[in-house]
Amino acid sequence: MGEVSDLPTQTWNPQQYARNARFVSDLGAPVLELLAPRPGERILDLGCGDGALTAKLAALGCQVVGVDGSAAQVEATRRLGVEAYVMDGEQLTFEDEFDAVFSNAALHWMRHPDGVIDGVRRALRPAGRFVAEMGGDGNVQKIKTALIAGLERRGIDGSAADPWYFPSAEEYSARLTSAGFTVHFMALIARPTPLPGNVAAWLETFAQNFTACLPENERTAYIAEVGNSLRPMLCDANGNWTADYVRLRFAAKKS
Repeated sequence: MGEVSDLPTQTWNPQQYARNARFVSDLGAPVLELLAPRPGERILDLGCGDGALTAKLAALGCQVVGVDGSAAQVEATRRLGVEAYVMDGEQLTFEDEFDAVFSNAALHWMRHPDGVIDGVRRALRPAGRFVAEMGGDGNVQKIKTALIAGLERRGIDGSAADPWYFPSAEEYSARLTSAGFTVHFMALIARPTPLPGNVAAWLETFAQNFTACLPENERTAYIAEVGNSLRPMLCDANGNWTADYVRLRFAAKKS
């Protein structure tokens, strides 16, 4: 996952990501299956993160290139032996180079989707595939609402801190079609996701745009407050947390 160009406060620490967010790549099997990669294909992993899925594609015999907005994540990907570059996903520089562009859990960090889609189309060879999964309409809605409310109680516009783009299936399908893609599959999928620990770890990993609105010495109390407000909705009697994920999964072909 890459940094957001117009909201630069989100950063990525590969060790923290592996500890608190390994489920992101672990749950990537369905979108990999939708991609149906073939040995020898040249594939771009857009928002490669720490390279866990990128390396899987390489192990299948694909010629893989990863790009991400985070230099630390790109370095982690390179340590897996995968070619990777720091690049803004909204300003891809490839032309007619890839058989497929793949993306998992990254596109919702890119706030200018038409720029992303145009760059993907340029990067693809004729009839190339664009296959991805991202946060869709309603993704982490309870968590986002609590984060915004916590800032607003402090007199801060919480909505302005929201770094995410969670489109509906209809909206994203229309964007792809208008950019010259033929959409073959598009589904909005509710996927409640067990978290590896307390929701506070999730917030520390993914909600830095919200916490950055506060002085550093107020952030721990804010995260605790948000977590307490979410506990009745997302935590069971045994202390297990489940995030209210909704994923948008799609496959399209360059027309």
